[in-house]
Order: sequence, then C-alpha cells, then structure tokens
Amino acid sequence: MEMNLESIFNPKSVAIIGASREPNKVGHAIVKNFIDSGFAGKIYPINPNAREIIGLKCYPSVSAVKGKIDCAIFAVPAKFVPSALRECGENGVKGAVIISGGFSEVGNVEGEKQIEEIARKYGIAVIGPNCLGVLNPSSRVDSVFLPVYKMGRPHVGGVSFMSQSGAVGGCILDLAARAGLGVSKFVSYGNASVIDETMLLEYLGNDEKTKIIVCYVEGVKRGREFLEAAKKVTVKKPVIMIKAGISVGGAAAAKSHTAALAGSSEAYKALFKQAKIIEAETLMELFYFSKIFDQPLPKGKRIGIMTNGGGYGVLAADAAEQTGLKLAELSSDTKKKLVEKLPNYVTVRNPLDLVGDADSKRYELALDALLEDENVDVIIVITLFQTVGLDSNVVNAIIKASDERKKPIIIVATGGEYTDVHCRILDSYGVPTYHSPNAAMKALKHAAGYAEYLERKEKRK
Repeated sequence: MEMNLESIFNPKSVAIIGASREPNKVGHAIVKNFIDSGFAGKIYPINPNAREIIGLKCYPSVSAVKGKIDCAIFAVPAKFVPSALRECGENGVKGAVIISGGFSEVGNVEGEKQIEEIARKYGIAVIGPNCLGVLNPSSRVDSVFLPVYKMGRPHVGGVSFMSQSGAVGGCILDLAARAGLGVSKFVSYGNASVIDETMLLEYLGNDEKTKIIVCYVEGVKRGREFLEAAKKVTVKKPVIMIKAGISVGGAAAAKSHTAALAGSSEAYKALFKQAKIIEAETLMELFYFSKIFDQPLPKGKRIGIMTNGGGYGVLAADAAEQTGLKLAELSSDTKKKLVEKLPNYVTVRNPLDLVGDADSKRYELALDALLEDENVDVIIVITLFQTVGLDSNVVNAIIKASDERKKPIIIVATGGEYTDVHCRILDSYGVPTYHSPNAAMKALKHAAGYAEYLERKEKRK
C-alpha cells in the first residue's frame, strides 16, 4: 500500500465521490480546487443526483466511469464510505483520500475497521479518514477542501508537511503561502487508519523533491518502527516536529480529535533525541525552523551581525550567546576593508553597526566583506526598514549575496506592513526572515546542530 502513495500525490485521474453543485459543500470545493489549480489529468465528479458539476460531466458511481481512476476523494457521510471504497477496489483504484469524519474519533471503531479491511484486501493506499486532504503544487493536486480565497496555496518548493490535524495543517499552509515559502507536498492524515505517520515519513524521506519534512503529530501508532524510519530519514534531510497532547487535557482532546493515543511527553522527547528530530514547541517555531533550511547549512557557530540600529545589535549578540552560538572575531583584512570604505563614524566591530543612515550600498559592502571572511560562518542581517536611508534596494543586495550560497544569511526585521512586504519578498527567494533576534538565533541553533550531526555521521563512515 505504501507503494501506491504515488497514486495519491501524483495521480493522472481523480474521482470526487460526493461532488456537489452547492458552493457551500465540501464536495463542491474539492472539484473547484482541482479545476482552478490547473490539474492536467481527468476529473470525475461522482454524484447520482447530478448530470454536470462546474462544467464537468457527472457520474452516478465509480463503476460508471469508463476511464482509469488513480485516486478517489471521499466527501460523503461516514455510513456510505465503506461501500464506496469497496467499489473503488473492485474498479482498480489504488489511492483514496477520505475527507469524511465520523469514525473512531467519535467512537465508530467498526466503521474505521471496515475501511482498513477493504484497503488491505484491494491494496488501496488510504489517507484519513477525518482529514483535510492532500496538496502537491508541482502536479496540481489539491484535495484540500478549504477554498483558495480563505486559505492560500503555496508555490512549488522543497518543504513537505504532514499533519495529523487538518486545522493545524491549514494554518501552516496559509502561513507558508503568505510568506512565500515553497512547498513540495502537504498531507493531512487524520485518523491514519491505513497509511500512518511512519509510512508517510518513509515516503517523504525517499521523495527527491522533498528537502525538509515538517510534522504535526498527536500520537504515533508504531513507536519503534517510527523511530527506525526517522533515523534513516534524518541522515538525508532535516525532520522538524511538534508533538501535541503533552498535557492531560491535551491528550484527552487528541483522542477525541483523531483517536490518537498521545503517550508521555518524556517518551517522545527521548524518541526525538534518538532520531535527531528537531522539536518545535509552538506552531510558529514549526514554521520558523523550517525556513532556516532554505539556506546552506552553517559550517560552524560563529556569527557575524550587521545592523542599522545599535540596540538591535546588542539584542542579537545576547540572543546568540543564550543559544550557544558565538560572535565571530572579524579578520584583520575584513576590518581593514570596512574601515577604508565605510564612513568614519562607523565603528568596525561585531556586531557591525552601520548606523541609522545606512543605505543599500552600505549593506552590500558589509555583506561582501563578511561573505569573504573565513572567521564568519553565518551572517545575521538586521534591517530596520523604518529608517530614512533604507529602501527596497537592500532586498536586491541581500538576495544577490544569498544566491552565492557561500554561507547562511538570515534576516531580522521588525515592523508593520512596509517591513512585512519586504520580508515576504525575501522569504520567497529562500532568505529566511524573523521578527526578533531570539527567533532567528533559536532557528539557527537547530540548523547548526543538524549540520554537526551530519558531519559526525560523515566522519564515522
């Protein structure tokens, strides 16, 4: 069944069981999303009471479709799911995304057991039930039932998200779309009756288009297998995870949400440590940590900081020390170059305060110097866009420096709409932006730790 996940993420044809003519229905939103996304394959709406939906011919059942169906998406009440899934199996459908809820999360264990038995009999890879759907921007697959005008769709990129919760997954996708973070694949897997988090982790670990895996889990069904899978995957790519349901109340909520057995937080922390999974404690950390890996991995922990606001430089230096990073000692050549080219009222040291009248040319000069300095492993660029001298040209200078891929470049920028606009541009070019030095340093600490882990692994070979 794991092998059939391709039919879910890269189908050439889809059937929407429960397609609807009513705009406020899930079955309507899914059909519309496939059309609007530009899906190049065949779309078969299934509804015995309709002849046409959004210009597409409608079919009374899966059996009535003469063409091959790779994936079926279910948006029908729970009581109709088993029989429809059996019909899919009899007609050679190898992938299914069951959006429908009403199974073990509400006590309907028997209904979910039926799904599992049918899937195993026919070899159907089933995502769900009780899930948000699947998104693959590169193949234009979009079974996420939230309308595009309410939840943005990210562009093609290297981050893949797997989320047990549809609500959490939807928020992460929306944030990613707004920030310009590229996504490879997204899957909300809900109750995981057939395809569970271990299978998905293995699939994404072997997926060439996935560079980073980000996970939200409420419980892991097969702890030992998940640990072994994670150990193999983290050697190839970073895995970032948030574990929900660590409190008594949270564990109870998780069970009623996706029927997940939450387990102890200590056990999960031990699992993360053994597998070298990067643990996030909040949803924003999940998002922040994933962004850092758009940059090259740092070759050390020596930080070079530049700013147009002295106070922010001090805060960044404090944050670096608090997270176990080090301020780099600028080389004599770098100091000489900067003294010669910067105004005489700029004190050349680290953090490098370019002063409040700094413009994009001054930033470009400083970036070039720190990129060439072998004592600097990572460059933190603080851009306070509120100053008179700083404008959009600094974005071009930063992107140009980042494109050289010599060392990680990370942006700290705090402000309102004007600042956010520029941050979104930078994020869309793979330059991660953070609203505070603490957030940036915490993300960087994990990137540096992961780089050290890979280096140790390489030396043992």
